[in-house]
Amino acid sequence: MPIDRLLPPLLLVFSNVFMTFAWYAHLKYKEVALWKVIVVSWGIAFFEYLLMIPANRMGSAYYNAPQLKGMQEVITLLVFAGFSVWYLGQPMKWNHWAGFALIVVAAWLIFLD
Repeated sequence: MPIDRLLPPLLLVFSNVFMTFAWYAHLKYKEVALWKVIVVSWGIAFFEYLLMIPANRMGSAYYNAPQLKGMQEVITLLVFAGFSVWYLGQPMKWNHWAGFALIVVAAWLIFLD
């Protein structure tokens, strides 16, 4: 598989790390004013966009838009699962994994031709 085809998913992984922090890291800091959390989250999200937009632009040479979105959802779930356990200290339960597995099946269906 050529690197050009692998680069978009790799960029999606890194962009999801930034976005997961932007959306959920503040849950550990509930004493911080909401407006401050929003400003910091927007700053983090900027870096997510620097990776996400090129990932989708480059990826469109190999994948259609639904495939890119399906790939994005699976990557988001994997990144979030790790983040939930590692950063938030909230373990994943069987029903979380089961729900995520159903989304993975849905993404797989998108890739069928």
